[in-house]
Amino acid sequence: MATLPAAAPIAARFRSPFHLLSSRSRRWGSFRDSGLEIWKSCPLMFPQKCERRRTLIYAVGQDAEKSFKATVEVDRLIDLLRDSTSRELEKLVVENVLAFNENFWIRLAARTDTCKSDDDKKDYDELAVSLMSMVDRLVHKTNEKIESATDVLKTILNPVMDEVEEISWPPKDPKSLILMEKELVKREQEGQLDEGFLSEVNAQLRQAKEDGDKPGLEAMLQKVLQVYASKILRKRSYAYKAPEDNWNMLLIKGLSVGKGEVSPEEFYAVIKKRIERILIRTEGGSYQQRILVEYLKGIKSRSEEIVQAVQGPQQ
Repeated sequence: MATLPAAAPIAARFRSPFHLLSSRSRRWGSFRDSGLEIWKSCPLMFPQKCERRRTLIYAVGQDAEKSFKATVEVDRLIDLLRDSTSRELEKLVVENVLAFNENFWIRLAARTDTCKSDDDKKDYDELAVSLMSMVDRLVHKTNEKIESATDVLKTILNPVMDEVEEISWPPKDPKSLILMEKELVKREQEGQLDEGFLSEVNAQLRQAKEDGDKPGLEAMLQKVLQVYASKILRKRSYAYKAPEDNWNMLLIKGLSVGKGEVSPEEFYAVIKKRIERILIRTEGGSYQQRILVEYLKGIKSRSEEIVQAVQGPQQ
């Protein structure tokens, strides 16, 4: 990701990559709807379907021990949800949102079906309704956030796209890159380049790589991440701003193998220290951490290539 070689102009048909949004929405939607459908099949609400669903309730995988442990974990979560206050319940739903899958609703329906008193059954029924409402709101907010991140990315890329959704690399008009960078800086200042945005860029980049027929889009998304990383790093240090196309000349002028006074070892040590600081100051496993670290590793790789090219093959 971090460094792009000087690329020859490549024109690629830009079939809008933002179809990922619709697929995510469908995934979230089916995630929610499957729980609702399964819960509705419990005998409290639809007794005529009880017998058919019971066969699912007691179905187990080939690995009985694994299945048992999974059931224990689901039961533990159900107990926590059942005994929590309304405020605690919302917090638990957010923290365990991925746990509300088909197996969860099946198990909850099974426990409701085996209750010995009508009061207990009513408690479980009310819990299910509350959970579905909370999950539905959470899914709705998540979809809104994904749409917002998609819109931000489309706006940033807009300067390098023409009316027929054609994208080329490098752009035919050099000014379009300047406009794209200005838009990115504006969005960063407004706080819109958050983890949701970085996740969207990475998803689009991954899709472009898998498709293999949109090299222009792939290069441009790489550029977006590069510009983002450079802006963030400059805010945290006195780093010198330089377009990636000028990196080679700057490294040759700065390193002792060229015209500079800084040894490659000293330069590598600075990069290593900066990476360590990023690992400490950013959230572990976040997209921001990954992008910044890859950006610095890219600079190191570029410098190593230059050193090798200048010094020649080592004996």
